[in-house]
Amino acid sequence: MPGLPHGKPAGVPCPHLDEALRCRLFCRPERPAVCGSLQPSAEMCGDSREQALRWLGHLEEATRVEPST
Repeated sequence: MPGLPHGKPAGVPCPHLDEALRCRLFCRPERPAVCGSLQPSAEMCGDSREQALRWLGHLEEATRVEPST
């Protein structure tokens, strides 16, 4: 499975997710450090999967890096 040396564009699902949106690299040494450093919290997770995915979407947008021209 290919790595993501330059990250991924905001709004594009991670290629390491399975059909149920679960990480295929969870607990594996090749899992990116940034993924392992993301610690869940009540604020992040909310009360549902939809709230958690919405939070992650906001985080992704807030950290978006525009490609240099």
